[in-house]
Amino acid sequence: MSDKLAENIMHFGRLLRRAGLPVGPGQVLDAVRAASVVNVLDRRQFYWALAAVFVKRREHLELFAEAFGTYWKDPWGADQLLSLMLDQAQRDTMQPQTKRRIRDAWSAPVPTKTKPRQEDEEEERIDTVLTFASDEVLRKKDFEQMSAEEIERAKKLIERMRFDVADLRTRRRQRHHRGRIDLRRTLRQNVRTGGALMPLAFYQPRVRPPTLVVLCDISGSMERYSRMFLHFMHTLTNHRDRVQAFVFGTRLSNVTRSLEHRDVDVALEKLGQQVQDWSGGTRIRSALHLFNRHWSRRVLGQGAIVLLVTDGLDRDVESGLEFEVQRLKRSCRRLIWLNPLLRFSGFEPLASGVKVLHRHAHEHRPVHDLSSLEGLVSALGA
Repeated sequence: MSDKLAENIMHFGRLLRRAGLPVGPGQVLDAVRAASVVNVLDRRQFYWALAAVFVKRREHLELFAEAFGTYWKDPWGADQLLSLMLDQAQRDTMQPQTKRRIRDAWSAPVPTKTKPRQEDEEEERIDTVLTFASDEVLRKKDFEQMSAEEIERAKKLIERMRFDVADLRTRRRQRHHRGRIDLRRTLRQNVRTGGALMPLAFYQPRVRPPTLVVLCDISGSMERYSRMFLHFMHTLTNHRDRVQAFVFGTRLSNVTRSLEHRDVDVALEKLGQQVQDWSGGTRIRSALHLFNRHWSRRVLGQGAIVLLVTDGLDRDVESGLEFEVQRLKRSCRRLIWLNPLLRFSGFEPLASGVKVLHRHAHEHRPVHDLSSLEGLVSALGA
């Protein structure tokens, strides 16, 4: 293999990393080895050799295909050698339909000359202010409009979120130095002392965090937002006990164990291997039916809160969605519908599935930016 081809593969790996794919030096070396055992002049073989190394999750394949078609262009026609034999692939002007993350990753940052520092304290204060201001702008920005760099920053902010869900009072009691008088324990203590003294015993109701159940739609219409919400689900699962996570498209999958891994990349990789219906159709009624039949009695006891993340655009032609939503509502303490379409001021519940969810959910909240996620955290703590 020529050194120019290996260098181009290295530059291609950097492009993928800037676009948001987890590409490291080890994968670049594996890609060079993979390219050496295929016919690099056969574009199909070369494509799948690199895809086998760089693509680890189903949702990364579309970005990889866009980046491959943009980077490995043939400037002389199909009968000539591929542009991988050039010193570096030609950087043509991006087409309007090219994905924004690829356009942003294609434009490498231009190094700027820095002047020597003279007043460190003033510079640090200005940098802090600018960072705070940029994070405030990022909190109000729609996930769909974020660049690859902004998506990575948003993920870091999600990882730092803390969840103070309001505790739930139970019927069980616990000893306390004040509260209501525990008559039985007071009488038992009185018998032991022979009635000489009458110390009072007190109790208070025991509290515990409620179970949180997340049902997240991963269909094609929700793809832009469900990927970010999965990071929110990972943070939620790792910072709280009693969390149950499910995803659904055309089928229902329990992904709680996959998300329990501390490393978010490993957790989402396991989740991607487990779930097979990414970015497909939506069958909300079927998913809720399976949940109500097989999982509701296991996870919805003792005042559970359900977060239903979907736009309500159901492709399931069968009737019965209203019955399943009503059953789910009766089985939990709060049913919170998180809908990215609520970001539009003129939103109206016109689709049949949207009408049903709008009619029966206890709360309706948007889920399209960091600010809406922070609002959800505050609502759970109320």
